[in-house]
Formats: sequence, C-alpha cells, structure tokens
Amino acid sequence: MRDYAAFYQRLTASLRRSHNALFLLQLFNGSITRLMYLLYPLLLAYIFWYQEERILPYILVPGLAFLVVTLIRKTLNQARPYEAWELEPLLKKETLGQSMPSRHVFSATMISMCFLSFNICLGAVLLILSAILAVCRVLGGVHYPKDVLVGMAFGILAGCFLFLF
Repeated sequence: MRDYAAFYQRLTASLRRSHNALFLLQLFNGSITRLMYLLYPLLLAYIFWYQEERILPYILVPGLAFLVVTLIRKTLNQARPYEAWELEPLLKKETLGQSMPSRHVFSATMISMCFLSFNICLGAVLLILSAILAVCRVLGGVHYPKDVLVGMAFGILAGCFLFLF
C-alpha cells in the first residue's frame, strides 16, 4: 500500500470522533484477550480432570505453534504501522517490530480451535471473538491486516492438528 497512514486515517475517522467507539475498541481488545487467556487453563483443567489421556496434544500443539510464531516474528521483525507510518494508533503500544504475524490473534484463534475440537458451538463463538480481536488490532493501529490474517490462518492450521488426536 502506497500510503497506509491515509488509509488508516480514513478507516478510523469515525472511531476517533466517538468516545464510545474508542471505549468499545479498547474494551473488546482487552476483554477478548483476557477471556481467551482465562479460558485456556480452564479447558486444560477440564481435559485433565475428565479425559486425562488427551491432555498432551492440548499442551504441545499450542505450545509448539506459539514458539514457531514467536520465532517467525523475531526473524521477520517487521515494523508496526505506528513505526513505519506517521499515524497515531488508537491502542497504546510501545513495542517495536515483531508485527507479523499477530501473536494476540494467533493465540486467540489457537485457543478457539482447542475449544472447537471439544464443542463446535463454543469453538465457533470463540472463533468469531478471535476475528473481532483481529479487527480491533488493525483498527487500533498496532497491526496491519496481513499480520492478523496470517496470525489467524496459522492458528486455524495449527488447531487442525488437534482433530487428529
């Protein structure tokens, strides 16, 4: 994109004019992230309690995939939108580089896929929340659309391995 800053300004203009919209963006970004990180240990506890023989893939697949995503981010070390362009992000973030892929979106999607392998309805709802988180990260100015799309795709792909066990 030739001028991402102009695109981002147009994309977020209505959000910038509304305190309620900004509040909702920040609320969704933080709440969905915290919800996912709360649900994952609860799922692990449930699996351990009721289906202990299935616990290992639910630890290893997300853990190894998280490690791969982290290594990719460090290797690519792509600048975040607020670093590369003159724009004021709607979400405050101090991190430099490591924009691609979005680890927040990957993690939320991976956790959603863990749930999907147990309960289709709950997993589908969590995947929708993961997509909302992806939109929040782009609107917040901390990731490019490709960052969140790759993060989500990698989470779905890695999560598919859970269906093999």
